[in-house]
Amino acid sequence: MRINLASVLVDDQEKALRFYTDVLGFVKKHDIPMGADRWLTVVSPEDPEGTELLLEPSGHPAAKPFKDALVADGIPWTMFAVSDVQAEYERMRGLGVRFTQEPTDMGTVITAVFDDTCGNLIQIGQMKS
Repeated sequence: MRINLASVLVDDQEKALRFYTDVLGFVKKHDIPMGADRWLTVVSPEDPEGTELLLEPSGHPAAKPFKDALVADGIPWTMFAVSDVQAEYERMRGLGVRFTQEPTDMGTVITAVFDDTCGNLIQIGQMKS
């Protein structure tokens, strides 16, 4: 068994696609119309056959209060691995990304948390050698 799909609830799929591709650097894998919404996934360009991230519409009534509570408490929705948190932090800040946590040494990992502009906090992490 393996994980092949994870999802993040987004307020606007088109806006999310722009952020996750243009800013984060993922590439679009699937874009299939599903009525008013789409089956819209992105993948890492480093692993195009790897785990897909579904940019899932947050239309369910429970989604907004859940997401709002996570953000209010500073809890990231998910985490992405990077090789250098400080470099990604600087690159992304240069693109206007708002961070809620600057790079922080947490012992075995360095993390930072940013706002994905779609209603979520996302953490990036780097394992220390």
